[in-house]
Amino acid sequence: MIAIIIGLIIALIVIVVVVSSIQQHKEKLEAEKRIKVAKQKAVIDESEDLIFNLSNLPNNPNIVKILNRRSLNAAKTMQELMPEVKGIKKRVQELQSRLKASEDLANNQASGEENFTLPDNEQQLVGILQCIKKLRVVLKSEQNKGALDAQSFTAEDQRLATMQLKINIESLVKRGTQAFNKEMLGSARQYFEKALQSLATSTVKNEYVTTRQSDISKQLEEITDALKHTNAKDAAKKAKSEENELDLLFQPKKKW
Repeated sequence: MIAIIIGLIIALIVIVVVVSSIQQHKEKLEAEKRIKVAKQKAVIDESEDLIFNLSNLPNNPNIVKILNRRSLNAAKTMQELMPEVKGIKKRVQELQSRLKASEDLANNQASGEENFTLPDNEQQLVGILQCIKKLRVVLKSEQNKGALDAQSFTAEDQRLATMQLKINIESLVKRGTQAFNKEMLGSARQYFEKALQSLATSTVKNEYVTTRQSDISKQLEEITDALKHTNAKDAAKKAKSEENELDLLFQPKKKW
């Protein structure tokens, strides 16, 4: 009897351990699944934010199509992981419809020109640049996953790189021009030199880069001439001041 009781106790312990292990394994799988689902939801949220911020950039239906397809793929992954989640099936259907609409738009509408007016608000300008940088990272990620072909990636990334360069250059030129108009010649020269350096080191090589390099070089020559003129005036003024001081020092003393 004692042996039987001991055997039953051991069997019970084994059963408890096995059940506990199975439960822990299930909980671990559920936790991992929730992490994966949260990651896909973050992908959808990021894509939605980028589509919203595209309103600040020239029209680009191809980018919208890529982002909608990215959201749809993430939603499908969520559905595979947790098909019991309410609303996920409807969300997939909505994104399928949105992707179809963006594909039709991309086929019938060309991307807009990169030329656009820079906002005067510095915060808005920073926001636009951040949006472009995020878009380039997303495009690279989609290509690495095989969701975007190399040709499409190259075309869109080059378009975004050109836009990013233009914003940087035009912002520097704008600041340089403002400094020049305020006769802050040293600051103006720094802005234009930085712009010229950015153009020289950029991977973007097109007509805009060539034209801007020529324009900025001419502006730098104008600033250099203005600095020489200013320095000459300052030197003459200083020499005249020193001459006056000498005349005052060696002038005949008055007799009292």
